[in-house]
Formats: sequence, structure tokens, C-alpha cells
Amino acid sequence: MAEHITTAEFDSKVLQSSKPVLVDFFAEWCGPCKAMGPVIDELAGELAGDVDVYKLNVDENPEIAQRYRVMSIPTLIVFENGEVKEQTLGAQPKQALLQLLGK
Repeated sequence: MAEHITTAEFDSKVLQSSKPVLVDFFAEWCGPCKAMGPVIDELAGELAGDVDVYKLNVDENPEIAQRYRVMSIPTLIVFENGEVKEQTLGAQPKQALLQLLGK
């Protein structure tokens, strides 16, 4: 299951990670975000050890959403070495996310 993170944890868990990181920017009220939930959790389990997978609630953590110009949700961003490597908008099938991660 994907761990939920906050603004306070973002830099240490995402930007300072030695592994690739997938962050799902979501909100509780967002239908497509809810549809992505099981896919994100499945990826978190399958990729454990190779890729860190986190969920960030944009309503509770607007600073991070603003920093990365997240205007629509779900937005999924892949970070490597503290930098944005890939980004996609909207609900995506698992295979598309694996391709985004280069898996």
C-alpha cells in the first residue's frame, strides 16, 4: 500500500531518496483519483525496494502541489535524484505507469 506523505516529509522522502519515487497527487473528493488508488497501491507492493511510491493529498498539502504546478488531479510525477523525471495527468492504466517508471 502506498504511504501518504505530507509537506513536512516531502523533501526527505522524495527529493533525498536514492531510489526513483512515484508521487500520486490526489484529493479525497476526486473520482479519477479514487479509481487510481488500487493501481497505486498495487505498484507500491510490486515495486517495493526498487521504487518508493507515495500519495500526497493536494488539499492538505497545497504548498507542494503549487511547487510542482499541479493544476489537475490525479497528477503522477516520477522523481529521480531530487528532480522531476516524468509526469502524467489523469487516471492511467498500470502498464502506462510502469512505462513511465521505465519498468
